[in-house]
Amino acid sequence: MPQSINIIEKRTMEIPKFLLGDNTDFPTAIFIVHTEYPRFIINLENDEVDWLEDFTTEDEKELETEAESLIQQATNFYDREVARYEE
Repeated sequence: MPQSINIIEKRTMEIPKFLLGDNTDFPTAIFIVHTEYPRFIINLENDEVDWLEDFTTEDEKELETEAESLIQQATNFYDREVARYEE
């Protein structure tokens, strides 16, 4: 006897462009996650960036010009969030 299969409608969750994260395994680190392409995580403690995408050589050239702006946006986001907590 065939089993019935429930088909779940795919829903897209709205996610902010930046997320603030921390982790007790890294007590002094502050992470910002950029959720849009090109996705990355930056550790504001040491400015280390981990890209969550695989890039072609052509992509890497474009990314060089865009990366500085994206990282500055991530830093601005953090500053804004901290200011809101202090209010």
